[in-house]
Amino acid sequence: MDSSTEPAHASVVVARDAHGLVALLSADFPRHGGDYLFLPGGRQESGETPEQCARRELREEAGITAEVWRSLGSYAITPEAPARVSLFTAENLTLGPQQLTPTEQDFKLTWWTLSDAITAAADGRFLLPAGPLALFLAQRSR
Repeated sequence: MDSSTEPAHASVVVARDAHGLVALLSADFPRHGGDYLFLPGGRQESGETPEQCARRELREEAGITAEVWRSLGSYAITPEAPARVSLFTAENLTLGPQQLTPTEQDFKLTWWTLSDAITAAADGRFLLPAGPLALFLAQRSR
């Protein structure tokens, strides 16, 4: 299958530090009317597994590497397409510099309690649904 016909699989990460705080990113999305929160994540590159994608996106977008990884499941992105989003938790974190692309330069990293992040999700402060789902599943699995 060539890359133009491969489904756009993605991964999203709930990264928690030693104090239980969650790494959240924020950026302005003018098409959607403002600033939104989101978890580190993005599309799989050719040949990547979901976990490899999650590890890369966490390192690039948040500057974080993690020793402990756990899957929270894989979900269809839409009923019409085979693309899936894989959700993970990451712990035992090491912080480093963000490795942002030109389109990601305004990504701001902040640390939130899990309960405050879930409240923000319930208040509609996340643009995409995978982040809130990952947060709810991470809370449930603790």
